[in-house]
Amino acid sequence: MKKLQPPEWAEPKGYANGVMARGALIFVGGQIGWNAAQQFESDDFVAQTGQALRNIVAVLKAGGAGPEHMVRMTWYVVDRVEYINGLKEVGSVYREVMGKNFPAMTCVEVSALVEERARVEIEVTAVLPD
Repeated sequence: MKKLQPPEWAEPKGYANGVMARGALIFVGGQIGWNAAQQFESDDFVAQTGQALRNIVAVLKAGGAGPEHMVRMTWYVVDRVEYINGLKEVGSVYREVMGKNFPAMTCVEVSALVEERARVEIEVTAVLPD
């Protein structure tokens, strides 16, 4: 996997502008902050983010991959202010679960998620090298 960074651009913090990879594709459907039994343990945004990230790692592991194989993440949040205000804590939880693996990322605010208690949903594309 190779990060794509135009030389004249400022270095992004916590994500990559682009990633190039070759291998088997793994598509992780949107993961929310509930546990393996599909039960929410918290309504806190940061706690739900940590659980969603742990869920992603579990799905990646089932495919023989890990966070280092992620090439793209899309985050859907129900409150962008909640996301921005929690960035420091989110960054800490992210690094704890994902390490220093920063794929190309997009984050958008949505009016609601299908699961009423969900504060965040994250989907991932990963590439397991040949």
